Amino acid sequence: MTEPDFPPVADPIGLTRAIPLTRDHLPQALALSQAVQWPYRAEDWAFAFDLGRGFGVEMNGRLVGTALWWPYGDDFASTGMIIVAEDAQRRGIGARLMDALLADAAGRRIILNSTNEGQALYRRLGFTPYDHVVQHQAVLGQAPALDGSVALRGATPDDRAALIVLDGNASGMERTALLDALCAISDVLVVEQDGEVVGYGCVRRWGRGYVVGPVVARSDDQAKALIAALAARHVGQFVRIDVYLSDGLSPWLESIGLPATSEVQCMSLGEPPVAQAGMTLYALYNQSLG
Repeated sequence: MTEPDFPPVADPIGLTRAIPLTRDHLPQALALSQAVQWPYRAEDWAFAFDLGRGFGVEMNGRLVGTALWWPYGDDFASTGMIIVAEDAQRRGIGARLMDALLADAAGRRIILNSTNEGQALYRRLGFTPYDHVVQHQAVLGQAPALDGSVALRGATPDDRAALIVLDGNASGMERTALLDALCAISDVLVVEQDGEVVGYGCVRRWGRGYVVGPVVARSDDQAKALIAALAARHVGQFVRIDVYLSDGLSPWLESIGLPATSEVQCMSLGEPPVAQAGMTLYALYNQSLG
């Protein structure tokens, strides 16, 4: 992570301020997320920190708030891992963190996924809703049925250029740094059609078990084939996937043993990214990074 050049943001009487988040803050950041029952591991925090930029708020030498953002090219960014300690809430800390973050990311259109509790703040800052993300998770009881009509194979380094194009077309953003970091820690499958790579999906260790995503494909059948094959590698283990409600995969995910457990609101500051015709981002990396 490159530390922001943005100066600390203080309240009128100087009790709290937003400061650049550093690696030294990560143990306290992990404790914050554990306190609100978010399943991040130390490795998950380090991965997100290394890819992005962030701010924290300290009170009496203790980290009581965090907010991170990740640049996707020059035009877009995603923000997440926005946490305020329970005993420090209702003091404007969330607003202070977001003010610092938005100033640091100025000029970009910004996306986030909000719980019900955060929506009022984000609306005041100018964010507007555009979709929902549904979280599905469970200990996977059995391997989903595989669709033999969709040709899958393991990704190779030679697929990198194709994956970058697919991800950009499906997400509407330039996410090469995220994709490279993701592929280094994931099992990656691709859909191949007439010698062309037309979709991809990843599964990796994360949180309480394994997370499937992103998943990019041209059709529901391709997306389901990728998800089924990736999830099947972790039968008997905790599996999670986050999907857009508008893509319609939730009923199918329920049918393969991954029930919906929560739903969050997608919001954007400025127009949200738009996928290229014929490509869909079916599953997110996670709710913070998009």
